Amino acid sequence: MYKRLVVVCALGLWLPLTAHAQGPVVSSYGLRAGFSTSPDQLVLGGQMSIGEVAPNLSFDPNIDLGFGDNVTIIAFNLDMHYHFDITGSTWRPYVGAGAGINLIQLDLPPGVADDSFTRVSGSFILGAGVPTQSGSRFFSELKVGIGDSSTSDLKLLVGWNFRR
Repeated sequence: MYKRLVVVCALGLWLPLTAHAQGPVVSSYGLRAGFSTSPDQLVLGGQMSIGEVAPNLSFDPNIDLGFGDNVTIIAFNLDMHYHFDITGSTWRPYVGAGAGINLIQLDLPPGVADDSFTRVSGSFILGAGVPTQSGSRFFSELKVGIGDSSTSDLKLLVGWNFRR
């Protein structure tokens, strides 16, 4: 478990460094909200977007707080998105994948001590973003958890990125 955690953290540090080595990077920061299933939770969070790590490829680390269903999850995610250009449209659909570190707190019945643990997870991502008149970007995203250690089967999120 510890080895996987170190590898995920190392990748998370390495990717932004390679982006900065190419020159100035356009970054944005934003808020996200939605829900997840298994466990059924309300999800709130924030993200940062480092654009053009490679042509049409962005690095989008984010943090989510999920609560409900007697579970609290804090998820640190390292996501990569490949953006498609659609001729004649401002919409930019994307696909991606991500790895995450999840801190999980189980709220057990009275008289039983609560439990907490950490899991590493992965996800496939499908989403779309559209710029606003102010230069910000609105997006919607579907994240499907992969593997047995995934903390949620499905997340549906919407968010707003503000240009830096």
